[in-house]
Amino acid sequence: MPEEVLFADERHQQRSAIADYLRTVADKLDGDGQLNLEAGGESVSLDVPAEVEFEVKVEREGPADGNGEIGFELELEWPENAGSEGDSSLSIR
Repeated sequence: MPEEVLFADERHQQRSAIADYLRTVADKLDGDGQLNLEAGGESVSLDVPAEVEFEVKVEREGPADGNGEIGFELELEWPENAGSEGDSSLSIR
């Protein structure tokens, strides 16, 4: 199934700023589940359902015998039309 990127933001930040961002996301998920993401004139609003698939991944990219790059990813996934019990919506502005 093809993947369509609806929002993306990548930048270098201090670890403490990333922690603050993740705390805000965690608070929103623990609350009403509504996330509003904005960066560089792009924005997307998500209504995250009460139950989602959660994936944690650590990967190493690069040569087997040399220095590579470590990636740490957190991913939430759910059906786009989750239904009334796990209702989700998406708005791109």
